[in-house]
Amino acid sequence: MRGISDNVHGVILALSSSIFIGASFIIKKKGLKKASATGGTRAGSGGHAYLLEPMWWAGMLTMIIGEGANFAAYAYAPAILVTPLGALSIIVSAVLAHFILKERLHIFGIVGCVLCLVGSVSIVLHAPLEKKIESVMEVWHLATEPGFIVYTCVVVVVVLVLIFRYVPKLGQRYLVIYIGICSLTGSLTVMGVKAVGIALKLSFEGKNQFKYYQTWLFTVFVIVFCLLQLNYLNKALETFNTAVVSPVYYVMFTTLTILASMIMFKDYDHQTATQIITALCGFITILGGTFLLHKTKDMGNNPSTNAILLPKNNKDIESSKPTNEKPKETIDI
Repeated sequence: MRGISDNVHGVILALSSSIFIGASFIIKKKGLKKASATGGTRAGSGGHAYLLEPMWWAGMLTMIIGEGANFAAYAYAPAILVTPLGALSIIVSAVLAHFILKERLHIFGIVGCVLCLVGSVSIVLHAPLEKKIESVMEVWHLATEPGFIVYTCVVVVVVLVLIFRYVPKLGQRYLVIYIGICSLTGSLTVMGVKAVGIALKLSFEGKNQFKYYQTWLFTVFVIVFCLLQLNYLNKALETFNTAVVSPVYYVMFTTLTILASMIMFKDYDHQTATQIITALCGFITILGGTFLLHKTKDMGNNPSTNAILLPKNNKDIESSKPTNEKPKETIDI
């Protein structure tokens, strides 16, 4: 009975986390818009005027509450139950953006979200199980093995190239640049958060882990990378449609985090062929959903494409055309 009760508590916390995190995207974007309206430099242009906007801080507080609930959920329920529920924040964000920010989510965008959710859940459900970690030194040993060091170096190099080469020229045009920085650094941040979480848990149990300098290194690492993620997530939210930012960020972050975890903890050695194939199919599904989101992200706000959703008969089409306008053969989406 206790196991069932713990799972119920974990599900409630995970659902609460999704609601808070999804709502935080909307509240923060409202704050970013208000900061821009007052004459401050936009976050997408390198400004930080949003730090003086109470609405943005309200969104930040909402996100912190959501992340805290998500962290607590793992104390009650297994990760295989809690992690997929995080995808619900995408739905919350998209629905609120539709009604509050007037960012209409096209029907194809909804299908893209569903594909992203299905693919992400498939990967999470068939991801390798983590090893039981009982000391920060165990995490440090895993983090300093050659495989994870190579992954870390690759991530750092790619992030630096994106920041210094592509952000100034293409950051305002391509969502994947901002979200790529957030997701790549986020995959490393999660590993650090796990180390700090283990240190706190063991310390509360009477096994002080803060006597090791590695614990403090993990703590500093998490703080620096969290600030970096926050900066570029703000740029993405202010520059692009929220209904697209949320699912793409979730997809990339989840995929890279699973990859980092597999490299660091090496639990993929125990995976069956069925689990590996299912995870691969999930990844392909994610790619399809992401492509659909990108190709249709502006269709909901473009009147010329609304006719695709509501086909008309020939009579209606002819009567709706101006007499001096020639019929168009194609519609550019």
